[in-house]
Amino acid sequence: MSWSLGSDNHSGVHPRILESLHSANFEHAHAYGMDEISEATKTEWRRVLGCDADVFYVFNGTAANVLSLQTFLHPFEAAVASEVSHLHADECGAPEKHLGSKIYTLPSEDGKIFPRQMRDLLTRGGDQHFAAPKIVSLTLPTELGVCYTLEELGAWRQFANQNQLFIHWDGARFANFAKFHRCSISRLIEIGKPDAISFGGTKNGMLGAEAVVIFDRVRAKNFKYIRKQGLQLSSKTRFLAAQFNAYLKNDLWEKIAGQMMTEAQFLDQALKEFPDIRVAFPVQSNAVFVELPKQWLDPLKKEFFFYIWDAKKSMARWMISWDWERSHTEKLLYLILEVKKQCSV
Repeated sequence: MSWSLGSDNHSGVHPRILESLHSANFEHAHAYGMDEISEATKTEWRRVLGCDADVFYVFNGTAANVLSLQTFLHPFEAAVASEVSHLHADECGAPEKHLGSKIYTLPSEDGKIFPRQMRDLLTRGGDQHFAAPKIVSLTLPTELGVCYTLEELGAWRQFANQNQLFIHWDGARFANFAKFHRCSISRLIEIGKPDAISFGGTKNGMLGAEAVVIFDRVRAKNFKYIRKQGLQLSSKTRFLAAQFNAYLKNDLWEKIAGQMMTEAQFLDQALKEFPDIRVAFPVQSNAVFVELPKQWLDPLKKEFFFYIWDAKKSMARWMISWDWERSHTEKLLYLILEVKKQCSV
């Protein structure tokens, strides 16, 4: 597999981030985040976030999501998420196993959920027979590559305030969300006021590094214990912090997200020349969902691996990674033309 459309997890490590690991691999340093690199990275976080939130490093997105929720939930309370959310559909039941909490799912066509869908879930508040919702998890961008509007983020915050709910952002591709809106990360936080963010790194050019950002200073005090019990405390924390330092410094995050977005949107426009191909959702991130003639799938997958999202609709998911270039798109488009000719014979 040389170049893959299967996942932005398939790509390697960005050179500048790889260089940060090499630079951190020098002499000795204190463990568990008490090193100079971890301390220096706090400055970058404050600059990018626009506030002095608490940031904790973990190894993977599942842990970031589950431990974020654990910080705000009792086992007798519930989380709410989209029915296609990673939290519900792709965590192998990890939230239920480790939290002992219920997850309510709301239906969605594009991954987005809205406050109006919550009304029925809030009617039994205080009923001891009912797991009352306490936190809402929004995926930015959604699993279908669609972005909430800034107004929608603000509406969720207002609704949460009115109903004593917390807001969690699953931001495995959070930089792409910010880039789509041409907005600073600090501005997004100012508008949506999340209580916690699962801030993705691995899908954006890092090596097994994710961050949990907690804005509630009282609950953040317990997270170090939650992380330790959750098997996610890195002893050599400097190697995780160094990657985020490189990612945040000089806004490398924006350059990486920009490359992804530019190439995804170029591909989206180029596919309009193929009447047999339908782009199923607006391309607002690095995901391009396409409905293809079924007989095209296997020949295309031989050259560019990808996953089938919906077999009934012959829908594939094409993910653009940070290292995807225009030449790869051109090769893909040429391959589509060749496959179309072969299947027409």
